[in-house]
Amino acid sequence: MFQALLVLNPGNRSIARIDLADGSVTTVVDEAGAVPDGIAYDAAAGRIYWTTMGAPDFDPALPLDDDNFDFSPKNGSLESVALDGTDRWPVLPIGALTTGKQLDADFAAGQLYWSDREGRRVSRAGLDGTGLTDLVVNPATGDKAEECVGIAVDPAGNALYWTQKGPAKGGRGRIFRANLVVPEGETAATRTDIEVLWDHLPEPIDLWLDTTNRYLYWTDRGAEPAGNTLNRAPIPEPGESGSAPEILARGFAEAIGLAVDLEAGFAYVTDLSGNVRAVALDGTSDSVIAKFEGQSLTGIVGLP
Repeated sequence: MFQALLVLNPGNRSIARIDLADGSVTTVVDEAGAVPDGIAYDAAAGRIYWTTMGAPDFDPALPLDDDNFDFSPKNGSLESVALDGTDRWPVLPIGALTTGKQLDADFAAGQLYWSDREGRRVSRAGLDGTGLTDLVVNPATGDKAEECVGIAVDPAGNALYWTQKGPAKGGRGRIFRANLVVPEGETAATRTDIEVLWDHLPEPIDLWLDTTNRYLYWTDRGAEPAGNTLNRAPIPEPGESGSAPEILARGFAEAIGLAVDLEAGFAYVTDLSGNVRAVALDGTSDSVIAKFEGQSLTGIVGLP
């Protein structure tokens, strides 16, 4: 069971720890870089890994809206630090990726996986940054349909899952699956083993994979009633499409980060209003357990 949560706060560029026993909040990293977004934790090594989206360009003539920030400059990064905030070092320096989004890992194999939104790709690298490899590269379409956001890996099942949220509030979000290894003779841009599992979702963001019960969980920041929700659905068999998702919770203010504690029976969700909500998987409760006033939150991960 989770004893604490780590959450990313892009507003003040920090990583915060929330202790679940008493709700206390402490700062682990007070300068996490420009727009931290995806986070993973290696319990065996006691290390945190996180991505940054990098500093965006912004047109001052436009409203202060997330969709008016231009994250196309290639200035994202991937970093690591010990749980106590010491021994920080860059896994991939600023400029090694475009827009680092959700991060997942196979720590047993020493591999990190992430989506790169404006980079239109899914990539992996070793824990020390070596072996940087693209697994999926999408052609530019000009309408954001090609941008990769959420990610989840199933090493035992040799499967990679990711989201492409599509245009904001556009109802064109998709969830994909492919093998963890690009087929022989193919490339990340030409691979033919990609399946579309769900299509026409409001705007799916982060993923969480339950390999025990074969369920996929995801947040969605799209238009209501199906958007701004926490969802789950059984993982489809090869060649099959996903069934209609079960909505576990509604009413988020731009739902983003997701961590699920199956043993405790809770999903923890962050949103851009600064809330951390705990949603009981059996539907018995749904409550805000932490509020970061005037801030926004992105990635979240549990600490055992």
